[in-house]
Amino acid sequence: MSYLYVSEQGASIGITANRFQVKYKDGLTRSIPVETLEVIEVFGNVQITTQCLIECLKRGVNVLFYSTNGAYYGRLISTSHVNVQRQRKQADIGKNEEFKLAFSKRIINAKIRNQIVILRRYVRSRKVDIERSVIEMQNMYKKIDGASTIEQVMGYEGTAAKTYFKILGTLIEPEFSFKGRSKRPPLDPFNSMISLGYSIIMNELYGKIEGKGLNPYFGVMHKDREKHPTLASDLMEEWRAVLIDSTVLSMINGHEITKEEFYTMTEQPGVFLEKDALRKYIKKLEGKFRTENKYLSYVDYSVSFRQALDMQIGQFIKAIETENPEEYFPIVIR
Repeated sequence: MSYLYVSEQGASIGITANRFQVKYKDGLTRSIPVETLEVIEVFGNVQITTQCLIECLKRGVNVLFYSTNGAYYGRLISTSHVNVQRQRKQADIGKNEEFKLAFSKRIINAKIRNQIVILRRYVRSRKVDIERSVIEMQNMYKKIDGASTIEQVMGYEGTAAKTYFKILGTLIEPEFSFKGRSKRPPLDPFNSMISLGYSIIMNELYGKIEGKGLNPYFGVMHKDREKHPTLASDLMEEWRAVLIDSTVLSMINGHEITKEEFYTMTEQPGVFLEKDALRKYIKKLEGKFRTENKYLSYVDYSVSFRQALDMQIGQFIKAIETENPEEYFPIVIR
């Protein structure tokens, strides 16, 4: 199945003869068979015809809307996949503190391990000593085993994350160096790229979660927040470094993007991607999602990262239906 990203301002999306058609301002068109499309993501001033929206609802094609600089607005989604019994079970698990704690430990342990792998990968070409920082992060995931509350788990995660981003800022090209995580708004190019990437992956998970009959707002680890899909946030944690951080590091250190391809706005603070850079970044992310790997511990064959996202949600369903968090195996890279 394919994903359609449209960021060209003034473009329009319609449907003709069982094909989705994108018409650009310069007269060029792009055509995709309706049966192959899973998601449409639009950025900024892009028009979609009513006929196209109706076809998306009929076929269960999610349509996601972002601003020109990547702020998420919302989505159009069919309700054909709702599974009431599964959502009742999901809601019951939200009251099972033992399950929630054990599940959170598994997710955050894997997240920190993946962050360490990313640091080790990118230090190879840099004269930076990261061993002390790695030991600090290892101490955090070791402490997780003894945590008695989710708040403690998240506290260890937060400490590891601060160490991780502090070191990460020294492992990229000097002009892109940064001193830690900044968001809403991102204050430097690196944070701008990962913030957008996190938004994209969270909303991809949102659609896959709903597609399997779950409620994206019934989380396990993160505290409930109004209008925030906490389950998508939970399931995203193991993927942040694996999919987004690694892609951004690859682009920056591979000189695929320059600092001149970002802009700031006078009316509000923040650093954002120019339109051509945005298109380049989305293309790179899409390539990453399609990359095959053997990181899932419960299968002995290669799957794309996008397939792995879907399979992990299946594992989560298995875990809540059996009320056994050990049925869930977070991805751990090598």
